[in-house]
Amino acid sequence: NIYYWDKSNGLNNRAVTVSTLSGASGAPTVARQVIVSDRDRHVIAFACDKINAVGTQDPLLIRFSDQENAADWTPTATNTAGDLIIGSGSKFVTAIETKREILVYTDASLHTLKFIGAPFTFGISQLSTGISIIGPNAAVAVNDSVFWMGENQFYGYDGRTTQIPCSVRSK
Repeated sequence: NIYYWDKSNGLNNRAVTVSTLSGASGAPTVARQVIVSDRDRHVIAFACDKINAVGTQDPLLIRFSDQENAADWTPTATNTAGDLIIGSGSKFVTAIETKREILVYTDASLHTLKFIGAPFTFGISQLSTGISIIGPNAAVAVNDSVFWMGENQFYGYDGRTTQIPCSVRSK
C-alpha cells in the first residue's frame, strides 16, 4: 500500500493509506516501488494494480497521481493522473531518479520516464535491451549519471548506456 504522512499534524500522528485521504480516487493498493517525482511533484507507482483491478499487480504497469495531489489517481480531462505500460521485459525491477529523468529497469531492458506535460504528462521510451540489473538495490545515481551491477557486467548511463570494464571479472 502507499502511505501518506502529514507533517503539519505533528510527530505523534501515524501515516495513513492514500486511499483513505479526503478526495481519494483510484489509488493503487499494491506497488513494488513508489517515487515522488522531484521535478513535477507526481507520486509514481511501479508494478502496481490497475484502477479497476484492486490487488491484482501488473508487473509492467506504471501509474501516477494528479500533480501535487497524492490522493487522486483517476485520470480525467481536468487532472494529470494516468498510467503507462513498460514496452519490453516481463517484470519491473527498479527505478532510479536523476536530475533529468527516471530510469526504469525491467528484467531485460532499460527505459527512460520523463515528464512531458499536457496532455500525456509522462512519456516512456526504451534506452537499451539485452542489459540486466542484479536486483532492486543494485543501482546508484550520482549527479546525472547512474551506475549499476548486472548479471555478468557493470554498466553506466550518462545519456547513453555503456559497459564498464571489470578487471577482476571471471570469464
